[in-house]
Amino acid sequence: MSSFQPKNPNYRAIATDTFERQRAMRTLGISIARMEPGEIELAMGYAPEFTQQNGFVHAGIITAGLDNACGIAAFTLMPAGSDILTVEFKTNLLAPARGEHFVFRAAVVKPGRTLTICEGRAYAIHDGVETLIATMTGTLMALPRREASPTAERTQVPA
Repeated sequence: MSSFQPKNPNYRAIATDTFERQRAMRTLGISIARMEPGEIELAMGYAPEFTQQNGFVHAGIITAGLDNACGIAAFTLMPAGSDILTVEFKTNLLAPARGEHFVFRAAVVKPGRTLTICEGRAYAIHDGVETLIATMTGTLMALPRREASPTAERTQVPA
């Protein structure tokens, strides 16, 4: 259970909306499994399209899941009218990403007015056993919310 208090009482709906507007997460089949103030758990099934030459899920896919988990965990503590942007992260790859599905858990370590520090962990699940495959430390920045750029709107394709 989180020890943080959200600055926005509507954090859950806004964080979920922010997550769902990310087409990359939809493409990767990543979904929200659990959310609390300052914490998130995302889930992703195995897909052979996301593997590298040895059949493991590519490190870039794992990193994308961790980055997003850290971002949404931080976003749950942001005030109304905010948006979130990753400004830095460090990933440690600990084991091959092989499993039936994957979990990305992140928690805020230190919330800030502008910058928030998060830690994330990625797990591969095979035969019901979780294996820690990667960790991430991320720095995320609060921004004033703005509408999508005109270029982004022109290049969007219908879902």
